[in-house]
This record gives sequence, structure tokens and C-alpha cells, in this order.
Amino acid sequence: MKLHGYYRSSTSYRLRIALELKRLEYENVPVNLLEDGQKDPAYISRNPFGSVPMLEAKGRDRAQSMAMIEWLDEAYPERPLLPADVEDRYTARELTYAIATELHAPLNLAVLKYLKDPLGHSQAVIDTWYRRWLKRTLDPVEARLKQLNTGSFLFDAPGIFECVLIPQVHNARRFHYDLTLHPRITRIEAACLALPAFQRAHPDKQIDSPERNT
Repeated sequence: MKLHGYYRSSTSYRLRIALELKRLEYENVPVNLLEDGQKDPAYISRNPFGSVPMLEAKGRDRAQSMAMIEWLDEAYPERPLLPADVEDRYTARELTYAIATELHAPLNLAVLKYLKDPLGHSQAVIDTWYRRWLKRTLDPVEARLKQLNTGSFLFDAPGIFECVLIPQVHNARRFHYDLTLHPRITRIEAACLALPAFQRAHPDKQIDSPERNT
């Protein structure tokens, strides 16, 4: 498998976590979003969405990170990312898709670049935008986790929810979002980041990260 992605992309990050948790070998192929590598005609010819990540697997170029994660679980059923119980699967999807659908759309790099140019907003205004949308979704996610009385993970081990949560929390910290009112989210974050699979998937460990050799 080859994973075409960008070290700091939250969707690429979630795919790396999923692959690491399932212990699947893959090659990391950098796509530089800051230089519009995802808009290269050769890349677009393979991935019409012009997005990262793209996963080369089983003779097909695959796009859309959430579809890829669920495909991985079906194609490689060992070490599942979704629980077996139907109600637990619903819970995992409810929380996962809250983050994947409500936060990624308004907070991805293309939107942030558009806010700056051509709309002309300052970085301070963009940061306020970013934190506003984080609060709108992370508050109810935290409330649901409290209702569920979660521990170190949503269930007994990290799965699809943690694959999506951890990259978003990483981005929240980059934008100096106050996470002190989200103790269950940060407890899950700490438990995940202590695991080798999450450490290997971290943006700073990727071959295209400026932090890798510092």
C-alpha cells in the first residue's frame, strides 16, 4: 500500500493512525499542500477530488478518508476499528462523524487559505473562526463522553473514534484552543499518544515534516 498525504493534514493523520492500529505496512508518499501538490494534473488524473489522503491499495486509488477507514476494516478484519456490538458501532460512528463532518469541512486548509486570500481576513480573525467551530462540536462530544462515562478510550481499545479525534485535538492545540473544559477528550488524547501506533503516525514523525530531524 502507498499512502499519498501531507504530514499535517488531519485526514492523512487519521489514515496513518488507522493503518498503524491495524498493523498494515504502507509507504508514505508526500503531497505538499502548501505548494498545491494535490492540484497537479497527474495527481488529479488519479484522484479527481484533488485531496489527501489517497491510498493505493489492491489495485485501486482510493479517496475520502472515512470511506477508506471503513474499507480497511472490511478488507482487513483483524484488529477491528469498529466494535462488534451494533449499538457500540452506532456510538462510535455518532462521535466519529460529528468530528469528521462538522469540523473538517469549515476548518480544512483550503477554507483557511480562502479566508485569508481572497477574503482578506487577518490571522487573528481566522484563529477566532477556527476556535468557534471547534467549540461548537467538541462541547457536545465531551458531553456525550461524560454520559457514556468513558475511560482511557471510547471503548476498551482505540478505534475509529480515536483515529479521527486525535488529529483534530492536535490541530486544536496548534490554534491554541483551550481544552481545559474537555477532560475526557484530553484523557483519551493522553492515553492514545502513549501508544507506539499513535507515536508513529504523529505529524512530527513523517518524512515530509520539518520537525522530523530537529
